[in-house]
Amino acid sequence: MRDLADHGGTSMGAIEEVYEDLDTDVEFEEFEAAVEDKVEQMGGLADEETAAMLIAHELRDEEADTIADIEPGMNDVKFLGKVTAIGEVRTFERDDEEAEEGRVCNVDVADASGSVRVALWDDMAAAAEEELEVGQVLRVMGRPKEGYSGLEVSADKVEPDEDAEVDVQVLDTYRVEDLTLGASDVDLVGQVLDTDSIRTFDRDDGSEGRVANLTVGDETGRVRVTLWDGKADLAEEFEAGQVVEVGDGYVRERDGDLELHVGDRGTVERVDEDVEYVPETTDVADLEIGETVDVGGGVIETDPVRTFDRDDGSEGQVRNVRIKDETGEIRVALWGDKADREIELADRVVFTDVEIQDGWQDDLEASANWRSTVTVLDEGSDAAAGVADGAAGSDGSGGNRAGGDGGDRGADETGLGAFAEDGQKAAAEAVAGESGEDEGGSASGGAAAATAERSSEGVEFTGTVVQTGDPVVLDDGQRTKTVDTDASLRLGEEVTVRGAERDGTIDADDVF
Repeated sequence: MRDLADHGGTSMGAIEEVYEDLDTDVEFEEFEAAVEDKVEQMGGLADEETAAMLIAHELRDEEADTIADIEPGMNDVKFLGKVTAIGEVRTFERDDEEAEEGRVCNVDVADASGSVRVALWDDMAAAAEEELEVGQVLRVMGRPKEGYSGLEVSADKVEPDEDAEVDVQVLDTYRVEDLTLGASDVDLVGQVLDTDSIRTFDRDDGSEGRVANLTVGDETGRVRVTLWDGKADLAEEFEAGQVVEVGDGYVRERDGDLELHVGDRGTVERVDEDVEYVPETTDVADLEIGETVDVGGGVIETDPVRTFDRDDGSEGQVRNVRIKDETGEIRVALWGDKADREIELADRVVFTDVEIQDGWQDDLEASANWRSTVTVLDEGSDAAAGVADGAAGSDGSGGNRAGGDGGDRGADETGLGAFAEDGQKAAAEAVAGESGEDEGGSASGGAAAATAERSSEGVEFTGTVVQTGDPVVLDDGQRTKTVDTDASLRLGEEVTVRGAERDGTIDADDVF
């Protein structure tokens, strides 16, 4: 900075005082001219001192305490970050045909608060390719802007700082518990827990974007994997239970949760490895309204999918299932695509990120929306054992899927037969091979007998009309039944129907 003694005589004026406090390479004459222009632009609304302060603010480097403090629109920022990934050097043609070919290298840097992409140009790009290494700590000065993949900083100056420390892990292979905000170049192997359909959206530039999600888990936890644009198709290639490797992912935050994102450089591939996710679920007895929790148990009731019209005219769908653990039971409403999941009686199922709500007749209900995952556990796995008590009682002996083992049992009821209360869950007993009349019968025989009995004998069901039309749907707070009837019913009306039940639908002879 130049000596100001030659400017303004022996005592400094307002412009000189502001300039003296400003750490800048701009010459005083340029600064003074900019102040005069600012005074003229504002038409007398600002004096020289005010104008000088405005110009100083525009010139002053903004020191960012953390990467999370950086925002688009800031002037030059300075910050410290650890290199987590180094991209390839790309070349491009400049607008000036006579100019040399341009080069750029994108480097991801992170601190404990997050990560940001730093664009290094020309000579800095070449130096990055030869000298930079993952794990180095850099001091960066540059201009923040909104890039194609989010916030990025166009670097004016980058210097390695060997003495500085930044608390960010850079690992060859990550587990879910190792993920931290800002981590990039992440490789993670996990079991697919759930998949979602591809969704489209409009970008600010008018182009159409595509996104889909997987949820994967390992022995340390689970994470939502967000697949962007061309990678979104990968969501349709995998099924729950398969093991995949996510490559070159980067960690972002959404609604307080970490997510692993996969963009152009990322990959998701099936691998032949053994990875098991063991969920930590909340006991049904401990659930409270308003919580978002994970619940699991054995399936004791299933209802057919029913459709409904939304306020915007589109069609939605929902399906109810009921699960039981060793502390109680709860109905779970599966919305949208989740209603199509193949869930059968006696399955061990875990629902994650479900919202506990007040259901019919003050009964609690779990709502599984787009953020939730639905995982049907394999028989014999550690994860299934974790929720087996819900379908098997505290002694651990339990019912299997239809057609499974239904061998001899003791006098005390175990398995799905233990769920039966006043004969309300005959279907569950049938799947387990326990009809109540033949404790030693086979599963296939018990199921066939129960099915024949339910098809030939009339049933009576009382509930509230939650859907009118064809079909009518009744709900009694614990079960939802589809009813085939020509009776004219009102939404919210409580009615009793009587008739034969076949394939989950009551063919009503009487409605009263």
